Amino acid sequence: MHYIIHCLDKPGALPVRLENYTAHRAYLAEAPVKIVISGPLVADDNETMIGSCFLIEADSKDAAVAFNAADPFAKAGVWASVNVHPFIKRQDNR
Repeated sequence: MHYIIHCLDKPGALPVRLENYTAHRAYLAEAPVKIVISGPLVADDNETMIGSCFLIEADSKDAAVAFNAADPFAKAGVWASVNVHPFIKRQDNR
């Protein structure tokens, strides 16, 4: 099943995000789920990172939540909110 994980940073979290960026990338490279696509959410200036978005394949919502909870950004307290939703991919125009 596909899951969308939508995370918004706490106000002022950018320095903590940047401090943990290398660990976050390393974690994603060895992820226990299949990452279909992921990347930072950015502010209206199109460059300041304000969150994260993932489209993953996982066996269950619990697995998706566990994947997110083990992320170095989560452990460092970067995100103010995290929402995990099952997602039905109907179209892919790549």
